[in-house]
Amino acid sequence: MQKKDKILLGLATAVAAATGFATNAGFNAVLLFVLAAASLILVAMIVGKATEQLGTRMGPAATGVLQSALGNLPELFVCIFALRAGLDMVVKAALVGSILGNSVLVFGMAILFGGLKNGRQYFHSEAPKMNAILMILAFAAMAVPTLAFYLHTPAEGHLDKLDIIVAAVLICVFGAYLTFSIKGDKTIIHGDDPSESLTGWSLPLTLVILAASGIGAVFVSDWFVDALQPAMKALGINDVFAGLIVVAIAGNAIENIVGIQLALKNKADYAVSVIMNSSLQIALVLYPLLIILSFFLGGAILSFVLSPLLLAALALSVLVSAFIVFDGESIWLEGVALIGLYIIIATAFWWG
Repeated sequence: MQKKDKILLGLATAVAAATGFATNAGFNAVLLFVLAAASLILVAMIVGKATEQLGTRMGPAATGVLQSALGNLPELFVCIFALRAGLDMVVKAALVGSILGNSVLVFGMAILFGGLKNGRQYFHSEAPKMNAILMILAFAAMAVPTLAFYLHTPAEGHLDKLDIIVAAVLICVFGAYLTFSIKGDKTIIHGDDPSESLTGWSLPLTLVILAASGIGAVFVSDWFVDALQPAMKALGINDVFAGLIVVAIAGNAIENIVGIQLALKNKADYAVSVIMNSSLQIALVLYPLLIILSFFLGGAILSFVLSPLLLAALALSVLVSAFIVFDGESIWLEGVALIGLYIIIATAFWWG
């Protein structure tokens, strides 16, 4: 294990312990929230490290399955605890915010910083184009319950059933996408990065760290949600803005950091792959899975019905990122435009 990995593990343990102590001691709400957010980010980074290490022993196909299952683990727990606390609006905003953050903010920062350092960047567009098309189809599927609700169609009286059907279809689409990625057209599949050599952890150590970080994610997510409402009240932040911006960024720390780092190293193929796949997994797996789980958690029932502005934000994030990846190249100016769009959308939600 490298020295930086030991430092990360020690820092995550120390911050998580401090968060647990502060929660039980009844510290200031804002301080608690900052500590919990920092713990969540650090735990997410450790889950990502352990997943990478385990993936080196399983090959690229199995690694993809593993990443889809574990990459969004902290955000999954945050959303589960938030639903149990009745914060369904925060969860909706966080899920849309995760897609918006990855497809607009993180993508924009990767293009900006990568372009400023390396000039015009090129990437194979086949895989990103497939992801973009699936994201457009996923958006269309998720928009149907919202349209049924606001247009007062006969389906409005059966929204729970419609949500479950849409969720099941999206999960099946992801299963098909996964099968295609593993066995399908090799021209659109990226292999492992040959220039990236991970310093191997032993298998027992990897499994222990993965299990410990998974258990840690449960506790940290619980503390994060407990601190969320008091902090929002103290800072005057509404539910939607908190979910769309704060929770979404904290829950997607791995993709936010890795995508930008890859662009800076002029590995545009891998940067685009990490960023686009994260959004796709949220749309096809995380959101649908939470819809189904919400019927058994004993808290708020999650729905695909979004406010018009949230639906518009989701549509913009999907369409804008699709236009950028279709030509297989990017310049830093596109990154500036994406970041500007994110700021405008975030500002629109500041007042609720």
